[in-house]
Amino acid sequence: MDPVILWSAVGVIVLILVFFALSGVRVVQQYERGVIFILGSLQGAKGPGLFWVPPIITRMIKVDLRIVTLTVPPQEVITRDNVTMKVAAVLYFKVVDPTAAVTQVMNFMQATTQIGQTTLRNVLGQSELDELLANRTKINRELQAIIDEHTENWGVKVTAVEIKDIELPVTMQRAMAKQAEAEREKRAKVIHAEGELQASASTIVFPLPIDIIEPFLDSVRRTKASAEQQNGDGLRAAPTPTYVPPMSLS
Repeated sequence: MDPVILWSAVGVIVLILVFFALSGVRVVQQYERGVIFILGSLQGAKGPGLFWVPPIITRMIKVDLRIVTLTVPPQEVITRDNVTMKVAAVLYFKVVDPTAAVTQVMNFMQATTQIGQTTLRNVLGQSELDELLANRTKINRELQAIIDEHTENWGVKVTAVEIKDIELPVTMQRAMAKQAEAEREKRAKVIHAEGELQASASTIVFPLPIDIIEPFLDSVRRTKASAEQQNGDGLRAAPTPTYVPPMSLS
């Protein structure tokens, strides 16, 4: 055989082997993990960095481990006190188990979105409007706990749920404005009454029985009468001065 043909064949074979070997090289970023399947069998998650897998018979699915911000579309909700409103929320979650996120659910992003919408309607439907407006932090924690309980089996951890926007009907907004105005007027009247009470605090009235203070009143009356009598006698005893004309000298 011609040596040139022989070496050419050897070179082609080497190139094929090199290409075959390089086709099994995988690179996974620091924030990713690669879930490996060989002939359909799960081998686990690998990464980050550079590693080699058997080519052709291996399939790798990359899973992002960073926190995902998911906006829950506005949901029309009827509260427990029969108020219709639209509520939008933001869901923060991340994958903590890449293998479960691939094998336990077909699409964990879509599944998390759907469970977030359903939970939002259910929880807000069991709350009253005043509770929703006043205790939003409590409701956020309740939403997070319920959603996280469902997604835990999918290898997804819900880190936070925030109610972003509440859209009320115009009639309800007007009613709430009137109620707030009435509350402000009520507080103003209370403050005014407290001011008048503080201004009159210098006048102290002791609620004593009349039998206790009656002797003091009699003593005051007798003293006043005696003084008036003495003043009257003194005025009657005082002599009236007479006028004496001067004598003339002749």
